[in-house]
Amino acid sequence: MPLAVYVLGLAIFAQGTSELMLAGLLPEIAADLDVSIPAAGLLISAFAAGMLIGAPILAVVTLRWSRRAAMLAFLAVFAVTHVLGALTTGYGMLLATRVVGAFVYAGFWAVAAVTAIGLAGPESRAKAMSILAGGLTVATIVGLPAGTVIGQHLGWRAAFWAVAALSALAMIGVVATIPGGRSASTPVLRQELRTMANPALWLAYGTTALSTGAVLVVFSYLAPLLTDSTGLSAGWIPVVLALYGVGALVGITIGGRTADARPFMTLRVGMTGVIAAAVVLALWTSTAWVAVPAIVAIGAFGFANNPAVNSRVFTVAGSAPTLAAAFNISAFNVGITAGPWLGGLAIGAGAGYSSVGWIGAGLGVLALGTVLVASAGVRERQVDHGLVGVAVAGRPDRGAVGHVVGDHAVDQGADEHLSPLREV
Repeated sequence: MPLAVYVLGLAIFAQGTSELMLAGLLPEIAADLDVSIPAAGLLISAFAAGMLIGAPILAVVTLRWSRRAAMLAFLAVFAVTHVLGALTTGYGMLLATRVVGAFVYAGFWAVAAVTAIGLAGPESRAKAMSILAGGLTVATIVGLPAGTVIGQHLGWRAAFWAVAALSALAMIGVVATIPGGRSASTPVLRQELRTMANPALWLAYGTTALSTGAVLVVFSYLAPLLTDSTGLSAGWIPVVLALYGVGALVGITIGGRTADARPFMTLRVGMTGVIAAAVVLALWTSTAWVAVPAIVAIGAFGFANNPAVNSRVFTVAGSAPTLAAAFNISAFNVGITAGPWLGGLAIGAGAGYSSVGWIGAGLGVLALGTVLVASAGVRERQVDHGLVGVAVAGRPDRGAVGHVVGDHAVDQGADEHLSPLREV
């Protein structure tokens, strides 16, 4: 895997740390700026809103820029927003910097995803995306607690300065490893928009949003679930979060290794695992020795899906992936927003914290349904294009097929929207 892909993962780590660390800094920020905890919590919501709209808008605006120039611009603005955030004494300014920072972070995600896929090649899409998204996973394990510790001991502004420094370091890495100039094939907006009309793409977005919501509805309420329902002391929360992060890292590593060759198998196994673990959590919320492994399993199976849902979008988008990748970032944020919102509604209605497990399982079932529909559609298109060999006398029919490898048919001249290596 090219070094540049790991550099992009480092950049995601820097920006992802900022996305996550405010959860541990709200009391300090609220006290310093003289606002309530709920008002400080709006800083997190503002970040999610900025990401939701930032990716598609910036993908279009920078469509004809060189990818290195676009990513350097996004990182520079992100760093500046954190410098301004660290210097401000007003809540309004901090809120504005969170929205702008998230806006360019989403743009960076979209361009970095296309860049990583291009550098890795079509047969290593999922592995490249697992490294990219692995930056966010490491931010969960390392960045979140480190940012919290820095903020608690040196002040929350110090955490913002640290993120700005990490962003500057990532800029140096991008300059050193990402080729300059425009790509060999400059994206065309009309072609990008035409790709967006593909129903299979929106089905993939549904998988992204639903699978993300299934995981986030549980993750968002872990702390009160552990203390109020499971009965663990507050001191166990960081331990369980660390275990969850380790599970997520293991899951995304395995998913990155399997999703290129068998994307739908990875998604089926991953979503089935999330559903099963969520049901176990819902049934045994009050039993710590069962609930904690179930939480870790949700992290592992949920993040194993991540490379597959990302690479799936690139497969469907074919030669016009930029806008498609941007909308996938928005789909992630739909799941990030909708999952916790549904959980909050259930808890507020008196259903208890076990309800987040049932909601996670329900969203997982819906996500699995989109996977099954998508895989059936791919199989049907492969048959229509003559991509599936017919066994005759123990050998595949090679009339329209270059060669058959395991569960895959490799077409020598298929439509560009069909992956050259596609799971049957």
